[in-house]
Amino acid sequence: MDAPSLLRLNAAVVVTSFRLSLFHGRQLSTGVGEGFPGSSSKRRARGPVMAAKKASDGEKQNEGKYKHTLNLPKTAFGMRANSSENQVMKRVVERNNAGTFILHDGPPYANGSLHMGHALNKILKDIINRYKLLQNYKVHYVPGWDCHGLPIELKVLQSMDQDARKELTPIKLRKKAAKFARDTVATQMKSFKRYGIWADWNNPYLTLAPEYEAAQIEVFGQMALQGYIYRGRKPVHWSPSSRTALAEAELEYPEGHTSKSIYVILKLVNSPPDSSALLTEFFPHLFLAIWTTTPWTIPANAAVAVNAQLTYAIVEVQSVEKESISQESRLKVGNVLKGGNQKLFLVVASELVPTLQSKWGEACGQENFSWYIHPIDERECPVVIGGDYITTESGTGLVHTAPGHGQEDYVTGLKYGLPILSPVDDLGKFTEEAGGFSGLDVLGDGNAAVVKFLDEKLSIILEEPYKHKYPYDWRTKKPTIFRATEQWFASVEGFRKLALDAINEVTWIPQQAQNRITAMTSSRSDWCISRQRTWGVPIPVFYHGADAWWYMTTEDLLPDKYRHQASEYEKGTDTMDVWFDSGSSWAAVLGKREELHFPADLYLEGTDQHRGWFQSSLLTSVAVKGKAPYSSVITHGFVLDEKGMKMSKSVGNVVDPENVISGGKNQKDEPGYGADVLRLWVSSVDYSGDVLIGPQVLRQMSDIYRKLRGTLRYLLSNLHDWTPEYAVSYDDLPKIDKFALFQLENVVNAIKESYETYQFYKIFQIMQRFAIVDLSNFYFDVAKDRLYVGQGHSGFTRRSCQTVLAAHLLKITRVIAPILPHLAEDAWQNLPFEHTTVGGSATRFVFESKWPDSNDQWLAVPVEDIDFWRKILELRSEVNKVLETARVGKLIGSSLEARVHLYTEDAAMASRLRELCEAKNDADALTRIFITSQVEILSSLAGSDEIPCTGELVGEGQRIWIGVSRAVGTKFGSFVGHPTLCERCYDVIEGPLPVGAMAEVS
Repeated sequence: MDAPSLLRLNAAVVVTSFRLSLFHGRQLSTGVGEGFPGSSSKRRARGPVMAAKKASDGEKQNEGKYKHTLNLPKTAFGMRANSSENQVMKRVVERNNAGTFILHDGPPYANGSLHMGHALNKILKDIINRYKLLQNYKVHYVPGWDCHGLPIELKVLQSMDQDARKELTPIKLRKKAAKFARDTVATQMKSFKRYGIWADWNNPYLTLAPEYEAAQIEVFGQMALQGYIYRGRKPVHWSPSSRTALAEAELEYPEGHTSKSIYVILKLVNSPPDSSALLTEFFPHLFLAIWTTTPWTIPANAAVAVNAQLTYAIVEVQSVEKESISQESRLKVGNVLKGGNQKLFLVVASELVPTLQSKWGEACGQENFSWYIHPIDERECPVVIGGDYITTESGTGLVHTAPGHGQEDYVTGLKYGLPILSPVDDLGKFTEEAGGFSGLDVLGDGNAAVVKFLDEKLSIILEEPYKHKYPYDWRTKKPTIFRATEQWFASVEGFRKLALDAINEVTWIPQQAQNRITAMTSSRSDWCISRQRTWGVPIPVFYHGADAWWYMTTEDLLPDKYRHQASEYEKGTDTMDVWFDSGSSWAAVLGKREELHFPADLYLEGTDQHRGWFQSSLLTSVAVKGKAPYSSVITHGFVLDEKGMKMSKSVGNVVDPENVISGGKNQKDEPGYGADVLRLWVSSVDYSGDVLIGPQVLRQMSDIYRKLRGTLRYLLSNLHDWTPEYAVSYDDLPKIDKFALFQLENVVNAIKESYETYQFYKIFQIMQRFAIVDLSNFYFDVAKDRLYVGQGHSGFTRRSCQTVLAAHLLKITRVIAPILPHLAEDAWQNLPFEHTTVGGSATRFVFESKWPDSNDQWLAVPVEDIDFWRKILELRSEVNKVLETARVGKLIGSSLEARVHLYTEDAAMASRLRELCEAKNDADALTRIFITSQVEILSSLAGSDEIPCTGELVGEGQRIWIGVSRAVGTKFGSFVGHPTLCERCYDVIEGPLPVGAMAEVS
C-alpha cells in the first residue's frame, strides 16, 4: 500500500472516532444529531457506532480524550423558537426609500372568532408586505374591520331578554352594537398579531368611525349628483328571517333545496284577431299551461310570457283514473284530470310536447294567443312576448309573469305596462291585497293554501317536488323571496361600460379571475343599496355622526330653507348595504390618509369577493373616480379539511388557527406548533384554488420547519468563531465552495422571482429541496470533516467553508423572513458576528438588512464546470447506493472502510475525476465528497469481476461504472501516547511529523 493511501485511510478513520464523541457529547451544542440536516442517513449514522463496537480497550479508555482538540459547533440557537419578535416595522419604513407599496386590507366582519380562512388571508398579505419591506419599499398596511350590519344587530338582540328588547330604542341598539363590534375588533386584532402580522394596529380603519361614515356618505352624494342613485319600487332579494333586502353577495345557494312545483292552467277568453278561425274549435276548452316552483306568487300574476322565437302547440290532455302517475317521482295529479269527461286543450311549446306527452297526451296545432282569466281573482290578463329567458329546458315554454316577484318579470312588466303586484309584507306573509290568503306565510302555509285553492278550482294538472338551487340568507341560513319594495338603488347600467373598461386595466391573479368579475359585472342588475335595519349608516344624509339621524328631529336635520316644511317630510329609516360601507374604503382610507395613495397597488381576498368587496369597491370607485381602486387583485380559494370537505363544527373537522399555534385542550391530539408552522403551511399551498389542512398536513409542516431550523442551527453553530475578516476571497475558494455559492445565488434569484409573482408555494418547494438535498445531504455532509478537524481553528479549508456557510446564513435567513419571520429573527439575534449594510450601519434586526444583493461573480461559473459538478452530485447518489449494498452485505461497516472504483470511457470525464483525486486542497478530494477512505479511477474494467459490489450511473450518452471494495491498509499509526491516531490527526494535536517519521510509522 502506498503511503498517501495509508495517510488518507488513517486520517479518515480517526475522524470517524471523533464523530462518535460528537454524537454523544452532552456539554456542548454541537450542531449534529437529532434535528440537524443529514442526521437521518442510516449509512452515516451506523459507521461510527460499528467502529465503536470494534474499538479496543485502550480506545474506550481514551474516549473523549481529544474532544478539546476538535472545532465543535457551538450556538445558543435551539431547535424550538425562543424569540419574541421585535416590532420594527415603523423603523424600517422610515428608512426605506424605494417608493411606497400599498396593500389595501379588505375588512373582515367584526362578529366572531377568526377561522382558518382569516389566517390564510392575513398571512398571505403579511408575506407580501414583509417582502416589499426587504425590497426597500415604504409599506403602509392599515388593517380594517366591517362593523355594521345585521349579524351584529342580531347578536346584540340575542344577548337580551324579551323585556329588555321591548325597552330598546334605535339609539340604544346602535350603542350596544357599536360596543359589540369594538370588542370583537380587539379580540380579532389580538389573534392577528399572534399570527405574526405586521400592521398599523394603533390606527386601524373601522366602518363605524364617524370620519369613515362621512367619507362613505360623500361617495353616496357624488353618485347621487351624477344621477346614479335613485329610489324605486323593484323586486329585490328579501329575507323574511332578517326582515331586510339583500344584495346578491349576501346570498348562498345550498345543495338539496326542494320546492313544490305545479303545472297550472289558465283559461283563454279570446284569440288574437289575426288567428282567423284556427282556434275557434278549441274554445271554450283552451287553456295556457304554465309551470312554477313558487306557487305563492300566483296571486301576483299579471301576465303569461311567451318567446317569439318558439313554436307553440295545442295538446289535448286526457283524464286519469289513478291518484298518482308515479310514486317514485312523487307526481300528484290535479283534480281537473280526475275522473271527468271534460275536454282540455293546453298551449305549450312544441319542443316540450315529447317531454309532457307521457304525462298529458297530445293533439297538435300552433298559433299566438291573447287574453286569459286569472285563476284566483278572475281578472283578464294578457299574453305577452318575453325574452330569451323563456326556454324549453323545463316547464311548458310559457312563463307565469309576476313583475313584483322576479327580475325578468319586472323588465317584461315595464315593457307592457303590467301592474307590479307584491302582496307580501316584511315578514314574508301575504297582505290583505292577497285576499283570502292574508296573514299566511308565503314560504309555508301560504304556499300550500295557494296550491289547494288552485286545485279546487280545477286549475292544476300536476304537482311534483323539484330539486334546484334556491337563494338563502347567508346569515340566517333561511330561504329568501323576490319581493317588490321601495328601495334605494345604484344604477349600474349608468356606468357599466366604464366599469368593464376599468376591469381590463387591472392585473388579475390568477388571470381567469378577470373572466369571472367581468361576467358578474356585465350581467348584474342595478344595485340595491338600502337595508331595513337599525345598525348601519343611514340614507341619505349624514349630520353630526350617524347616530344623530336617530335622535334628532326632522326639523333639526333639514337645511334652513326647508325647515318650515318639516311637517311635509318623513324621515327615512333605511340604512346602507354593508357592501356599500366596505366598498367605500378606497375613499375613506386610501383617499384620506396622507401616507397612502389611490389606487392601491394591491387588493387580496377570497374568490367569493368577485361578487362582494372587489365588485362593490369597483362600482363605487368607477362611478365617482372613473377608474378601479386597485392596480392588481389577487384571489385565493377556500380552506377545506384534509379530505377536501368543507369545515363544520357538527362534523368535527374544524381546524382552529389558535389551536394550531398554541395547542388545543388535548395537547397530545392537538399540539401547539407555533405561528411559523401555520405560516409555513400558507406558503406551501397553491392558494389560487381551494387548499387543504388537517392534523397530518400540520405534522408534515412541523417536520419541514424543524429541518429548516436545523439548517440554520448548523450554519450558526459552525460560525461561532468566525468574523467577516476571516472571509476567503472568491478566487481562492475550492471548486466545491464555488459551486455551493453558485447554487445559493440561483436559489435566491428563483425565490425572488417567486415572491414577485406571488407564487409562494414555489418558494416552499425550492427551500425544502435546497435545505434537505443540496445542503444537508451534500455540502453539509462533506463539510463536517474540514469544519470539525480541518487544519486547526484557522486552517484554510475550514475558513473557506465558513466563508460559504456565512453567505448561506445571511442570505437564507433573509429570503425566508417574509414567510417565517420568527425563525428568521431568532436566527438573526443569534448571529455570532455583526452584519453591516453597504453603508456601514449595523443591522440589529433581520428586516433592517434588506434583500440580499445579487452577486454576478458567483453566477459566473463556466457552464462545463456547472455540468461537471451536477454530474458529481448524481455520481455521489449512485455511489451511496453501492456503499449501502456493501454495508448490508457486511463487506464494510461504515463508508470510511470502503474503496471506490470508477471507470468511464469518456476521457474528459475520467481526466476531471482524476483531478479531484489529486486535488491540492482537501475540500475538493473525491474521498471527502464520497466520505470514503480511497477512490481509484480505473483505466479499464480488467479485473473488475473481483470487485464485490457494483453499480453504474447512466445518462446523457455517458456511463460511469462504480465498484466498491474494502479499503486496503491499516487504520491507525503507532505514535507514542496516541495509538489511535493517524498522521493527519497527530499533526493537528502535536504538530507535523519530522521528516522520515512516516517510514517509522510504516
